[in-house]
Amino acid sequence: MSKADVETVKPLSCSECGVFNCHSKKQTFPDFCLTTNTDQAELEKVVDLYRGNDLTARIARTAAEIEGLYYGKLTRVEEIIAFAKRLGAKKIGIATCIGLINETKIFTKILKAKGLESYSVLCKVGAVDKSQVAIPDELKVNKGCHESLCNPVMQATLLNQQQTDLNVINGLCVGHDSLFIKYSEAPVTTLITKDRVTGHNPAAALYTSGFYYKRLLQEEKDS
Repeated sequence: MSKADVETVKPLSCSECGVFNCHSKKQTFPDFCLTTNTDQAELEKVVDLYRGNDLTARIARTAAEIEGLYYGKLTRVEEIIAFAKRLGAKKIGIATCIGLINETKIFTKILKAKGLESYSVLCKVGAVDKSQVAIPDELKVNKGCHESLCNPVMQATLLNQQQTDLNVINGLCVGHDSLFIKYSEAPVTTLITKDRVTGHNPAAALYTSGFYYKRLLQEEKDS
């Protein structure tokens, strides 16, 4: 192999591993393993974040405790409630897609039944037309009329004003969820990940990529 070939070799990562010794340490780490090749000082700095009593440490331990206590026993809805209570969160913010508002309404009833307060903000809050941020009419879903822009930064801002303890994403679009997470002051978790095609089950495309969604594995050619 030439020097040029070596320089262009893609670094191996966890998706190329077939051992996963990092999980239980019952086998041997592969040579490229990120666990053994990571700077140990950096690793220790990260582990230090999980110690103590600040929010990062409490979230890390609470998440691990929920996993240990309820693995395979609770639904995602129940896990969020258990996580919130164990973390000490009392007011739950919900950043919801308009397309999943009915699911949000059910979720708020469940939270109330479990003794938790909630406050929801719809993605279309502000009713700002897409044209106001230079989205041309031909790129609207419904052309020739007012179509409100999804407004994740405003959703986060309003939930920040409510001083929520934990925010839950319910079906925000790809990218809008990124902005919401960036601007949310409270920790964020997800109830539903939007996938309009698969009924909000994005893993379905991966499970069927060998047949129904085989287009996913077709290589794109440079245009």
